[in-house]
Amino acid sequence: MFFSNHAKVNDRLPEYIPAALFLCSTQPGEWLHHLRPSWQEKIYLSVNEKCKIIEEELKAPPLSPLHIFPWKSALSEGTDYTAFCDSFLIWPDLFIRVRPGHMKIVQKKLGDAKIGYRAMGKNCLALDNTTKLHTVIETDREAVIQDYSSQQIAQFLEPLKNEPRLRVWDCCAASGGKSILVRDILPNVELTVTDIRKSILLNLKKRFATAGIEPYSVTTVDLTLPLQQKQGERYDLIICDVPCSGSGTWSRTPEQLYFWPEEKLDHYVGLQKKITQNVIPFLKPGGYLLYITCSVFKAENEDQVIELEKNCGLKLIRKKLLKGYDKKADTMFAALLKSPAEDH
Repeated sequence: MFFSNHAKVNDRLPEYIPAALFLCSTQPGEWLHHLRPSWQEKIYLSVNEKCKIIEEELKAPPLSPLHIFPWKSALSEGTDYTAFCDSFLIWPDLFIRVRPGHMKIVQKKLGDAKIGYRAMGKNCLALDNTTKLHTVIETDREAVIQDYSSQQIAQFLEPLKNEPRLRVWDCCAASGGKSILVRDILPNVELTVTDIRKSILLNLKKRFATAGIEPYSVTTVDLTLPLQQKQGERYDLIICDVPCSGSGTWSRTPEQLYFWPEEKLDHYVGLQKKITQNVIPFLKPGGYLLYITCSVFKAENEDQVIELEKNCGLKLIRKKLLKGYDKKADTMFAALLKSPAEDH
């Protein structure tokens, strides 16, 4: 990606491919031994030091973060632009959230399989991205494969922890990772899950069966269209993990970054507004909306929160950019908002 905007890249691919591998690697490999043996002992240097070596030895133009992510001015508040760009040159980790009561057995199984890991808080373990877990632990029953930043959504559930019974709607549920998280933290919930994709809800049902999540209600719904509301159909918490650019996850899928059309941002912003406007009427008076994206774009994050406050009458409780770029993880955004105590 560093070289994507330079002229005559194709003519220099035999040089640039080893250079890209050099930037993104932290351990020596066979490729380095054969292609650039002089770089073997330099593989542990910082990204900036490696950039200087490439510039000098390949006579390449100066490398800049703008060659990686040119939309600096569009980033969410508090983003460290240089660190965020550097994260595209580092392989992300694989993260698991160990479910309540399973930490000892998971650690034992990983140890028996000689799989290294590092603890990231109480329930989160980070592993090498190439780790094969399906034959080692019981995924979804003992631990959920879930990015570090996604696991941090738990902190937004704190205001609801003491409620004896809650009606929760995970309206863009996908394969259900956040619903499982909610049930682990707030066990006394009446759970409803919806998504527009039938196939992904089939996967959700399989995961819920393994995870022991029951009872629950599941429906295929297009949230871009106005919804028919049944009498008394209101929720204490609506989790709205909206479709977005996915820009906070692009270090895992750099092709999405490379081919990203800027005009598509407006499409997602419009989609997010439709979805939130259609689900907010289903909040109980005093109920909570948890708005989530895996985006680093302000237009999908803080700007949407302003809209929800201004046009939908919600009160912001807290918002946070969940930075993962300094932890080999994704970057996400979350905001918890509350509806007025009484309908107006």
